[in-house]
Amino acid sequence: MVEQVFELYTGNDKAVEKVIFDENVHYIHMVFNKEEGLPEHFSNSNVYMTVVRGTLSIGLDDQEIHTYEKGTLLKIPYKTKMNVKNLHDETLELIVVKAPAPQAQQ
Repeated sequence: MVEQVFELYTGNDKAVEKVIFDENVHYIHMVFNKEEGLPEHFSNSNVYMTVVRGTLSIGLDDQEIHTYEKGTLLKIPYKTKMNVKNLHDETLELIVVKAPAPQAQQ
């Protein structure tokens, strides 16, 4: 078999899956319920974030929080302060791609 096959979590409980984490790309699948999200942090690469379902609430750098519905793709630059949350009742599901893959910490 030439291809590699990866299966994504399909439930509604909180999940952060590092599906592909190699030297080329980081592909991360995330599921958050209301009031869940990520700790505030700075992006360590260019981030491409797709809202698969639900509504994303995100604060970037010093901007106020913006909301994005399913079907939206965000391109977030390297070294951007990020505050990723689900502030809505519906489950939030995201696909996050980091490209190029962040360099390993020394």
